[in-house]
Amino acid sequence: MACTKRTLAFLLMLAFVGVSLGAVHKVGDSTGWTSLGNIDYLKWASTKNFHVGDSLLFQYNPQFHNVMQVTHDDFQSCNGTSAIASYTSGSDSVTLKRPGHFYFLCGVPGHCQAGQKVDVLVKSSSKAPIASPRPSTLGSSPANPPSEMLGAPGPAQSSALSLISSKNSLAWSLVAVGGVFGFAFYF
Repeated sequence: MACTKRTLAFLLMLAFVGVSLGAVHKVGDSTGWTSLGNIDYLKWASTKNFHVGDSLLFQYNPQFHNVMQVTHDDFQSCNGTSAIASYTSGSDSVTLKRPGHFYFLCGVPGHCQAGQKVDVLVKSSSKAPIASPRPSTLGSSPANPPSEMLGAPGPAQSSALSLISSKNSLAWSLVAVGGVFGFAFYF
């Protein structure tokens, strides 16, 4: 009986955690991130709704591909040499932290020109900011993570947003933990 209560409490806690995370969009769906197969990543992105807090999951063979986050101009010219961030693990998760356009391409010569690039338009989320999982749980960290990655705000804004995000994360954590323990002790 006690084991059943613990299991039920654990499942309830997982449900709370699942509600607080954004959607995960596998870039290219079942095809993944590749230059083969004539996949149209711009068309793929146009069929999705991306919101702040969602994640992009790039899955690819790291022997043949990579992911570079670039500026609009570098996206247009397929230039990955001055990337904002680069990813090389083959299973990279990128959290979308602000509204606006995000530009990604494969930096292997010829791949971007062959269509291996995507422009993602992120809309504001109606949800309050929630802390996202550590990169090691969903993929790799960028090879060169700059402070302005994904349009991070300036120092004053960053402190304020961190405080808001921390308070919201703490609130959700307390709700989840309180709900689990309250539920577990109820029975």
